[in-house]
This record gives sequence, structure tokens and C-alpha cells, in this order.
Amino acid sequence: MLILGIETATASAGCAIGGHEGVLAHASSGRGRRHAENLVPAIQFICTQAQIELSEISVVAVDVGPGLFTGLRVGIATAKSLAYALKVPMIGVPSLDLLAFPVRFTNRLIAAAIDARRGELYYAFYRQVPGGIQRIGDHQVGTPDDLASELLLSREEILLVGDGAHRYAETFEGMSRVELVDHGFSHPSANSLVQLAHARALREQFAQPDDVDPIYLRKPDAEINWVTRDRP
Repeated sequence: MLILGIETATASAGCAIGGHEGVLAHASSGRGRRHAENLVPAIQFICTQAQIELSEISVVAVDVGPGLFTGLRVGIATAKSLAYALKVPMIGVPSLDLLAFPVRFTNRLIAAAIDARRGELYYAFYRQVPGGIQRIGDHQVGTPDDLASELLLSREEILLVGDGAHRYAETFEGMSRVELVDHGFSHPSANSLVQLAHARALREQFAQPDDVDPIYLRKPDAEINWVTRDRP
């Protein structure tokens, strides 16, 4: 079983191909808003590197957010188009799960935080479980101070990971029980997407393209700006 993973929820986007042998090829770009321009060439590149044809893909996995609206739309639309064309199922994985997964080898509570712009963060909490991670509670959107308050209330040793945590690092300075993970783990990873999707594929936790929807925790920025402009 070969899985194509597409991740575009943040300023750093990527794709990967893998299966039971692990990740065979991957590519990533930090070019911000050029996801639509870079994604298809990147998929073609990793197919070449893995020496496979797109027709060999069994499942298309995609990051469903929360994240930046334009990036999510590009990634999910591309993933759905490929799934329809290849007549294969899909697997959607939340972006915060992808952030927490690489730092799962810890007994500490994991807090994953993505920069949501407009002075806010998308965040969620996780614990290590056999074979991976488990999210505790819902995905949330709030200010850095909101997250800091929750970290203080937990009274646990915590790993804080994500570009949102780094952007507002000064908010979390001085918290003795909180360790900020380095920049190398700041963005969701297409490699993690393939790994998590493979585990779900083995359990046959598939979805049809029409059933894969983005996780939006607030209105798009364009809609917010339009409402604000219309106020007297």
C-alpha cells in the first residue's frame, strides 16, 4: 500500500510518499503563499525520486487543519482531485496531530500550537500512548495569553511545539515547567502525515473525498475583513 501525503496548513508545505517500508520520498517548501504554484511539481518530483507512478498510489492523505485558509484549500482541493482521478480513498489528519507526533517520545504533556495570525493560535494538548499520541480535548483557538494560562493551570511538565509557540515565545518565557521545542519541529510534516495515515489505513479508517472537510476554528480573514469594513 502506497500513500501520498499532502500538507499545506502553514507557511511551510510539503508532500511525501510512503507505506509499510516508511517514507520513500518527500519534499517541502517554506515559500509561504506559493503553495498552489509549488505543490503539483513537488508531487511529480517525489514520484520520480521514489520511482513510482501516480497510478500506484493506494490512498491520498491530507492535512485538514486547523491552519491558514488559503493553504488548506489548496491542499485539500489537490488531494481530492487526485483521489477522484485515481479512484482511491482518502485519510484526513489534523495539523496539530502532525505537530505533536514527532515529539511523542516523552512522558510530558505535549502542547502543539500553530500561528493562526491576527494575534491568535490554534492549539491542542496531547499525551504519548502506545504506537503514537492521543489528543486531550478539542482543537482550540485563542490568544497566546489564553494558552499560557492553560499551561500554568496544568501544573505538569510540558513540551511546547509549533511555529505559534516560537512567534510568541516571550509569552512563555519564565515558565519553569515548559520547554519550547526547537525550530526544526515548528511545522506539520508530510512525513508524519504518511506515518499516521498508514496506521489508519491498516485499520481501514478511510473516507471518500466528499467526506473530507477542513477544520476551521474561525471565519476566513477575508470574511472578517469584509464584516469589519461594513460596520458603520
